[in-house]
Amino acid sequence: MTSNENKGLRLKREVGLISAISLVAGTMIGSGIFMSPQYVMSNVGSPGASLIIWAVCGLVTVCAALSYTELGTMFRESGGDFIYVLKIYGPLPAFFVAFTTIIVVKPSSIVAVSLSFAQYVVAPFYPGCMPPILVVKCIAVVCILVVATINMLNVRFAMAIQIIFLVAKVVGLMVIVIGGIVTMAQNGLENLGNPDIAFEGTTLGISTIGMALYQGFWSFSGWSNLAFVLEEVKKPEVNLPRALMIAIPMVTILYLLVNISFLSVMTPREMMMSSAVAVTWGNKVLGSWGWVMSIAAAFSSFGTLNGSFFGGGRICFIAAREGHMPSILSMAHVRRLTPAPALTFTTVIAFIVLIPGDFKGIINFFSFTSWFFYGLTISVLIYLKIIKSDLPRVYKVPFIIPVLVLLVAVFLVLAPIIDNPQLEYLYVTLFILSGSLIYFPFIHFKMCPHLLDKLTVFLQLLLEVAPAEKNI
Repeated sequence: MTSNENKGLRLKREVGLISAISLVAGTMIGSGIFMSPQYVMSNVGSPGASLIIWAVCGLVTVCAALSYTELGTMFRESGGDFIYVLKIYGPLPAFFVAFTTIIVVKPSSIVAVSLSFAQYVVAPFYPGCMPPILVVKCIAVVCILVVATINMLNVRFAMAIQIIFLVAKVVGLMVIVIGGIVTMAQNGLENLGNPDIAFEGTTLGISTIGMALYQGFWSFSGWSNLAFVLEEVKKPEVNLPRALMIAIPMVTILYLLVNISFLSVMTPREMMMSSAVAVTWGNKVLGSWGWVMSIAAAFSSFGTLNGSFFGGGRICFIAAREGHMPSILSMAHVRRLTPAPALTFTTVIAFIVLIPGDFKGIINFFSFTSWFFYGLTISVLIYLKIIKSDLPRVYKVPFIIPVLVLLVAVFLVLAPIIDNPQLEYLYVTLFILSGSLIYFPFIHFKMCPHLLDKLTVFLQLLLEVAPAEKNI
């Protein structure tokens, strides 16, 4: 028997530069840009302030991505936030990250995107009114099942889907940009042409700015997906920074141009009253072809959902590999080399979250929790720069960049609580801390170690999976 036969399975490095760019940009460009502009506008109240929010979101995302790049080239393991926190702060904080991300954050993201996909698919059939929620949720269920199946079958297939849908969604956004340019050439830009008008009605407040940033950052979510799958990226020390620095500026520029196009066609009030701003824009500019925007938005959401599943399943997989989840979730299919049990588990949790889920509520909850963990992860980099500055680094960012990102994270976590305290934020905090009720008995003290053994063996045979090792 050879030494290779004694080793567990390894996930293949199938993600090259083009796939990496599509995974970042394709996950970022999704439901957010088609649904968040009206929420950003309703929070800050004016076109000028809205565009500033979008620009700030892009700039902060670039800074955060640069910080994650340094961490990713230091710790070349998949798992993102979970691995970085585990390496420096230890298993308990890392378990809080894994527990909340796997049970709430990633499933909430998947549900929000699938709901937006479903809303755009049915929008042409319910002109002028909101579609029945049961219809929307049934379509969302089908969408989640299709994407989960794609990701379980083959990594290359999932990446091919990601690239195809990235091209489709960029074409859709370019239609909006060109339509806006044509409209401005014909009618001018009344809403932004005069600075007094551009900022008329601006609402300034800690809570309103925080909520507007939540909605804007939701449209940029997905930038950290590459860190979750680093062991599957070819030449990560090269392709990680390149992919992030190509994808994020491209998406930021597209978002600003799309928002300008929306504002060239619609008044701020029309944007705030719209249930699907891209469809409203399409009906005004494209006339009878306005339904094309529903298709473009649906394609965009589908591509994002595919990227979210690809990254989200890996978090569960890596956490299980480190002993923070049941061992069955750390296994890969023996032929397809995909983390099928982890993807199945993620699908089941997403279905549970979908039952009560609504888009706006999910975004606020998702953003609050995500930025709490982003801040924790960025603090890891700051700690390493101060205490362990001698560690070898392939890539370094100026110290000021992670500090700025940390300050933004602290603002986004505290702003809604200080300015407009709500019990929901207390529930979120208590939920994160409730992970200790699982961690101490089952992870730290390893109670009932054989409780799942028989079930694990049964699932291994049923799912045709085996333990997978690190690919570093």
